[in-house]
Amino acid sequence: MTGTTPPPRTEQQDPRPKLVVIPAGRTHSNHAAVARSIGIGIIAAHHAEGMTLPNDAELTARFGVSRTVLRESVKTLVAKGLLSTKARIGTRVRERSAWNMFDPDVLAWHLDAGVDKRLLRDLADIRLAVEPRAAELAALRRTPSVIPQLRASIERMRASPSDSDDFTDADLRLHLDIATASANPFMRSIGAVIEAALRASFVLSAPVDEQERERSIAAHARIVDAIAASDPQEAAAAMVGVIMNGLHRHGAAEDSNWSQP
Repeated sequence: MTGTTPPPRTEQQDPRPKLVVIPAGRTHSNHAAVARSIGIGIIAAHHAEGMTLPNDAELTARFGVSRTVLRESVKTLVAKGLLSTKARIGTRVRERSAWNMFDPDVLAWHLDAGVDKRLLRDLADIRLAVEPRAAELAALRRTPSVIPQLRASIERMRASPSDSDDFTDADLRLHLDIATASANPFMRSIGAVIEAALRASFVLSAPVDEQERERSIAAHARIVDAIAASDPQEAAAAMVGVIMNGLHRHGAAEDSNWSQP
């Protein structure tokens, strides 16, 4: 009904252990919906690496779409590195190392397929490789106008329930503004990775405990204070602390095969 508030997102049940399924966003076309469905199937290993997909007739019947729509969907997945097509061989699932993991759709499909500790660690790896340096550069290069923006995000976090979209969005905005303040466009380009990591983390476990909530907000505020003070070393260290705090909250940092830099 127009004008009504949509129901809150809820955690869905998934038969696989230690996985959380994040509800999917809306798709905007038939071919996008088909690409998403096949993409999630690949990521969830319903279509294994090296597997040949069913023929066009079977897939068009399964999805209820035309051959043209199916081919557009396949083109989308080929461009993202998930599929390859060859004459007389068919359409095959590519190895995971070929997937474009920075693609926003591929990241979103990972969340739709289910989040586990491995994914959180993989996302943390790339964040630890980039975000502390972005914080360093922000401390060195930021303009005076960026500090009020960063502090506004901290205040929005304080004013919002920890398990709300407003809290998550304020957290995300803070990280993206720091990346922008680094004055390096490549830093800002990993925004989709940051968003995927934060949304996965908060769906698994938002810092709703009062002490954990205050610890999280204070850790973010330390980044802002260091950037305001033009202290690059402290800004980088504070950013590492924020990323590691999220991993510790889910127990993902305790794996014997993973350690912080």
